[in-house]
Amino acid sequence: MPFQKIESEKLASAVVRQIEGLILQGILRPGERLPSERELSERLAVSRPSLREAVADLQEAGLLTTRAGAGIFVADVLGSAFSPALIRLFASNEQAVYDYLAFRRDLEGLAAERAARMASDTDLKVIDSLFRRMEAAHSKRNPSDEAALDAQFHMAIIEAGHNIIMLHMMRAMFDLLSEGVFYNRSIMFRNRSTRDSLLEQHRAINAAVQARDGAAARAAVVAHMDFVEVALGEQRKADRNEALAQLRLRHEAMKSGGAISDSDGAR
Repeated sequence: MPFQKIESEKLASAVVRQIEGLILQGILRPGERLPSERELSERLAVSRPSLREAVADLQEAGLLTTRAGAGIFVADVLGSAFSPALIRLFASNEQAVYDYLAFRRDLEGLAAERAARMASDTDLKVIDSLFRRMEAAHSKRNPSDEAALDAQFHMAIIEAGHNIIMLHMMRAMFDLLSEGVFYNRSIMFRNRSTRDSLLEQHRAINAAVQARDGAAARAAVVAHMDFVEVALGEQRKADRNEALAQLRLRHEAMKSGGAISDSDGAR
């Protein structure tokens, strides 16, 4: 008969399953430091030998990593989503930028629609709290805080959809964006009128999700990404025009026998 004696699960295996679940659900994030061995064993109510066995199994599986003198961290499990060679191609190809925006338009539109339908009340509070922080950061002259909150706001909506595959795919894409692979997100926040428009677009997204209006949430995301695509195109055109203007200025200076410094040409 194909039956085996049922044995109770080892504590180490239970610890492994719990930490795996936290990583899979996106609660423990790549690069996040785990509590100390003493604190973690107390939280989990297991002995240190059981915890060490679990950590060793998770390290062997590539989910945790140890840094000498610093502790135990969640491994960069998203870093393998794209090879370094492919990332370099993304960074050097203009078409990749617009394909990336199209990908986000489609996936985030779906994610916002899902969030409006699937989000818990706590999820909605998190999304709304991030938007309120964006509003507060909007009044600051330096746009860096608002730009950082922009990414957090979008990720909170994706998390509220409770689809773990979408969560990890989009987190990998946002990590590439934060590294400047596709474009520098903060550049768009430097222009005050663009910054004002972006805030209003995020307000519309938040309002639709809070109202649990999936169709409106998806439409608001599509309108937002369309705006980003146009604004990015205009910024790239302005950058090319400025580069040409500087070349002309240097050429005229050389013809007239004068000299011009880089700082002069950048004015």
